[in-house]
Amino acid sequence: MTNRIGRYLMSRANDKYVPATSPLISSFYLYIYCNGLQTTINKMAPEANHSCCKKGPGYATPVDAMAGPKESLIYVTCVYTGTGKDKPDFLGTVDVDPASKTYSQVIHRLPMPNVGDELHHSGWNACSSCYDDSSASRRFLVLPALVSGRIYAVDTQKDPRAPTFHKAVEPADIASKTGLAYPHTAHCLASGDIMVSCLGDKEGKAEGNGFLLLDSDFNVKGRWEKPGHSPLFGYDYWYQPRHKTMISTSWGASSAFTQGFNLQHVADGLYGRHLHVYSWPEGEIKQTIDLGPDGLLPLEIRFLHDPTKATGFVGCALSSNMVRFFKNADGSWSHEVAVKVKPVKVQNWILPEMPGLITDFLISLDDRFLYFVNWLHGDIRQYNIVDPTSPVLVGQVWVGGLFQKGSPVVAENDDGTTYQVDVPQVKGHRLIGGPQMIQLSLDGKRLYVTNSLFSKWDKQFYPEVVEKGSHMLQIDVNVEEGGLSINHNFYVDFGAEPDGPCLAHEMRYPGGDCTSDIWV
Repeated sequence: MTNRIGRYLMSRANDKYVPATSPLISSFYLYIYCNGLQTTINKMAPEANHSCCKKGPGYATPVDAMAGPKESLIYVTCVYTGTGKDKPDFLGTVDVDPASKTYSQVIHRLPMPNVGDELHHSGWNACSSCYDDSSASRRFLVLPALVSGRIYAVDTQKDPRAPTFHKAVEPADIASKTGLAYPHTAHCLASGDIMVSCLGDKEGKAEGNGFLLLDSDFNVKGRWEKPGHSPLFGYDYWYQPRHKTMISTSWGASSAFTQGFNLQHVADGLYGRHLHVYSWPEGEIKQTIDLGPDGLLPLEIRFLHDPTKATGFVGCALSSNMVRFFKNADGSWSHEVAVKVKPVKVQNWILPEMPGLITDFLISLDDRFLYFVNWLHGDIRQYNIVDPTSPVLVGQVWVGGLFQKGSPVVAENDDGTTYQVDVPQVKGHRLIGGPQMIQLSLDGKRLYVTNSLFSKWDKQFYPEVVEKGSHMLQIDVNVEEGGLSINHNFYVDFGAEPDGPCLAHEMRYPGGDCTSDIWV
């Protein structure tokens, strides 16, 4: 009887991705466990067993993660670098529990040991990719400093509400052993190592970019990619082990983007438009995909969370397109434009047309919805991607932007009439800047938003944000039919910080989220 059920389950697992939480799997586990045959099931269906016997950090499947605990805290990288204040950047802890007396407030600040870092993105030392490793623990938040080149490790386990400093990996150590600088995206690997994309060498040349490997004690191991297999430009990356593939994106040369955005630099070839397809885990470039003019400045990249799927999306900032990439029958990879955001004709701006500038996006853990921001236009969008080849717009909300009411910039219709977008106040605050980084709750019902991109670019496009400080909002999500609405009870004012207004960027939950965790 046991063998027959086991063979049936394994055949189902081969045919279709079946969450380990399904009634079929759960019932089978109960039967096996009660008959004292747990060892048999460990060997027969190890993936299903993840839901039965907790092992390492994270969750067995993306569907399991959706049933995880509701968030009560969120960590935010907060920046003074580039604002004119001689203060260290810090990691802020924000209370997001509606039942708490300190709801929507910064309850702890961990300053970095140095000034001038520009904290940017963040990742974990261990996540769901390490679920099979019982010795692994999601303890350290990894904080690459984009400008200084340092990488900090922060201990969140001792007291999640008040993280403590653990270690700094110094830029001189990284550069002397790898030649890398300008660290950006950090992901944990199933091996226990931490991999960080780096955007150039210490001189700011894009030719020096690549991928840094740190061991579990944050010692520099070297480069991940094979010699001669560095990408043209660096930025973000995502790996999908069941398809033995990693794909990276291309922002631009750090010597260019650290000075602010100059359109001439695009024409000069200092910004990217390529995806780099690597063999995983070997680290060899197998294919370089030129996205062309539809794919200028490809930034964030995500595969679907279902580890059996060989497709995903990349947000192309300057072209303002969401591009879908996918695997062909012969093992090569192709792409197509999935969503186009039309530029808006404007008056009183630096150009006659304004791109949306898609600077961040994410995918819900059940792969049903895709969310992205238009940093310049000021809106957040929600698309149904049940059919990833045909995304459907189901939600949109305006939370800022350059042509909102009261701005000197006005948008222009095709017939020449002008308009501005009505953006509501939240808790008495006018929403300055535009939506930049987003983070989704595990259950998909709450979307958190900050409004700082990078200090030089903030100063160029939204100087008021640098002067008055960032904010964080929460957007309520309709996960049944689609729809977005502002939660008017939530507003985090980073303009009211004790050391003066600061810039808020990426957000992380202590238990992981849909942009930190990868399933293997």
